Amino acid sequence: MNQGQSIGGIHSKLLIGFWIQLIVFVLPLFSLKLHAQAESEASGWGSYVSGDEVLLGRISAMGSDTLSNVMAVWSFQFSELHPGVTVEVEGKGSSTAPPGLIEGTADIGVMSRRMTAAELLQFSEKYGRKPLAIPVALDAVVLYVNAANPIKGMGLAEVDGVFSETRLLGGESKNTWGDLGLTGLWALRPISVYGRNSASGTYAFFKGRTLAAGNFRKSVQQIPGSSALVQAVGRDPYAIGYSGIGYKTSGVRAIPIYGENRVLFEPNFENCMNGQYPLARPIYIYVVDSELGAISPKIEAFVRYILSEQAQEFLAIEGFYPMPRSLAISMVSRLEQG
Repeated sequence: MNQGQSIGGIHSKLLIGFWIQLIVFVLPLFSLKLHAQAESEASGWGSYVSGDEVLLGRISAMGSDTLSNVMAVWSFQFSELHPGVTVEVEGKGSSTAPPGLIEGTADIGVMSRRMTAAELLQFSEKYGRKPLAIPVALDAVVLYVNAANPIKGMGLAEVDGVFSETRLLGGESKNTWGDLGLTGLWALRPISVYGRNSASGTYAFFKGRTLAAGNFRKSVQQIPGSSALVQAVGRDPYAIGYSGIGYKTSGVRAIPIYGENRVLFEPNFENCMNGQYPLARPIYIYVVDSELGAISPKIEAFVRYILSEQAQEFLAIEGFYPMPRSLAISMVSRLEQG
């Protein structure tokens, strides 16, 4: 198999896969159209209006660590608007969200990946229908290296060669920084490889996209949290790891990924929206709706807040990417219609 053709084919599939997530899976659910060119401005989704209804009770949000810090702030802000509502956030990994929803210990499941077929089946067996999936943020999973590392970028086959023992993308094993083209004192330095633990949606996403669902090397040091992983890379001059774009610090660099013809694509909003950055993804919240398609008033209000101008602008401040405006506004309309 020709490696160039293989990687080109994989990249094309990744672009299609990203838009399948946003268009084929999400948009028909709400009968929407995405106008990507008009969505690049991070403002104007619509302000949150609390209304006259008094909301009371507790909301439990469980799942992805990737958005847990943002969710915590959103929860605090929402409780300030609705003092009668307490929102509790637990971020131990996307894989904890489906069981939480199924067992009734979570009202909202936060996931940095889509539910698997098995998870959807278990949910349907409990409730007789699928959960309501709502994308609330755009994220870029990025490769982090130490801030002192001079590497310009990596191709997907090189990423596979660093992280995978199966190397299904056809590349060679990469063990030293010299194997990735660095010279001088860097050339013989072994690559310290960090990754998320298997409960993480980021782990599953990265495995599917960069390892073609192959196996991680046993030497990959698993870190349970996004922030902890980035901090570990910042302390280790010869480290590489992956996490969401919102966790970038001054101690690390988020390196670009080579596309076809060795063109580098930064993990910025534009490249995520146009599909050129291959590790872009939506982040979802899953909720249990009634047989009539409605959700409880307090959860509906919290979701409307998350998709509001106030919340989405805070998301952008924290380094994540906001939802396209037309998609957010249309989903709010869908929720209000019940």
